[in-house]
Amino acid sequence: MTTSPQGHPQRWLILGVICLAQLTVLLDNTVLNVAIPSLTEELDAATSDIQWMINAYSLVQSGLLLTAGSVADRYGRKKMLIAGLVLFGIGSLAAGLADSTGQLIAARAGMGVGGALLLTTTLAVAMQIFAPEEHPKAIGIWSAVNALGFAVGPLLGGFMLNHFWWGAIFLINLPVAALGLVAVIALVPESKAVFSRGTPPGPPGRGDRPDLLGALLSTIGMSSLVFAIISGPEHGWTSGRVLGTGALAVVVLGVFAYWESRIPYPMLDMHFFRDQRFTGAVAGAVLITFGMGGALFLLTQHLQFVLGYDALEAGLRTAPLALSVVALNFSGLSAKWTTKLGTPVSVLLGMVLMSAGLVSIATLASGGYAGTLLGLLLIGAGCAVANPAMAHAIMSAIPREKAGVGAGINGTLAEFGNGLGVAVLGAVLNSRFAALIPVAAASLPAALASAGSGEERERITDAFSSGLETSQLVGALAVLLGGVVAAALLRRAERADSEVVVAH
Repeated sequence: MTTSPQGHPQRWLILGVICLAQLTVLLDNTVLNVAIPSLTEELDAATSDIQWMINAYSLVQSGLLLTAGSVADRYGRKKMLIAGLVLFGIGSLAAGLADSTGQLIAARAGMGVGGALLLTTTLAVAMQIFAPEEHPKAIGIWSAVNALGFAVGPLLGGFMLNHFWWGAIFLINLPVAALGLVAVIALVPESKAVFSRGTPPGPPGRGDRPDLLGALLSTIGMSSLVFAIISGPEHGWTSGRVLGTGALAVVVLGVFAYWESRIPYPMLDMHFFRDQRFTGAVAGAVLITFGMGGALFLLTQHLQFVLGYDALEAGLRTAPLALSVVALNFSGLSAKWTTKLGTPVSVLLGMVLMSAGLVSIATLASGGYAGTLLGLLLIGAGCAVANPAMAHAIMSAIPREKAGVGAGINGTLAEFGNGLGVAVLGAVLNSRFAALIPVAAASLPAALASAGSGEERERITDAFSSGLETSQLVGALAVLLGGVVAAALLRRAERADSEVVVAH
């Protein structure tokens, strides 16, 4: 694909199409969160089953994101976008028709393959069709669609659960995927990296060779790492399962880094990590998703189990977070702030706002919805500023022909941080809950089901609220730390760049 210096003439329409494809992934993830109580009851799912329904998808997707991005760069981003939509649609159909927890977990794993292709190709295509000066606005809109999925998913999920059986929450992906597929085929131009023989990145005859060993190592390493994180809360962080898979992940990822630094045609160029813009954005992205992923996973349960809202009401009450992100990004305000303030200050400001929002939820949520609403609006404003700024920092530090790999890195960080947040903050909540209610069952619903008097039920919900407060405060600290680290590294990178310009 060739684009003019002003970008592709149909770039805004194409952006709408690829955002529709992105929406299929996001709807699924957010819909599933509000369905947790229904799945627990109707499939007789244990807490570990619920965790695997959520994490089977993340496990597969996290392992494949880098490989998916590399494959899209090499063989064509449009082809992989189409393949992702098809695979995701098939997985959604299988999940909707599943009649056991095992079948649903397997279908979710299959959806992870399609999700990996979609997450990498949508952002990569956006980077190709827009001129560099329009990248911040385009990434802002792409990020806003992520938030829109977060807002619409719970509402759709709540509506579907109130009127249909739980399998319908997966079947709603089918019309969106079908519409996205038709639009992608008709409108999205093909693009891929051009590797000429005898030119970099490799010696004569090697430049177009795929990095198959790197793909295998990254998939095994990231899958093992996420598996260790997922297993920690249930089996204990010092258990053989967690230590064994964690050690495997460290060894395999170490071999992967060594291999990538030695070969002339790496899937992931390790020189990227010498760029402080890149490392700063990486650090911030992990910690921001750590705090956000874990905190919001727990908040959904708090709204339903503690405050007593049904699935649709819970969805409506989490929507202000996403709607504030959508409003700030679609209006272009966040892109203007980033341009005016600069990336380091924008990232720090956004993450301070998010941290304040998590503190508000931690300290005020037990008193009703008002404190939660304030927290959601603060988090939304912070997301609108920080997320696009960090995604742009990552993507702009990577050559355009490696846009798929860059998007894979961005997605991997989000999945890793989110999985780590759910695991660690969930463990913080559970340990606090167990300390206050020593005889409680393994989960809040089970504890409430076995409770006798109303006074005992109130004591259980108070213990859960206390655990929620502690975990949200841990998440707030992680987000704030991420903002400080990312801003410092990004500022140093800007100074280094300016010194180079002055020297020349």
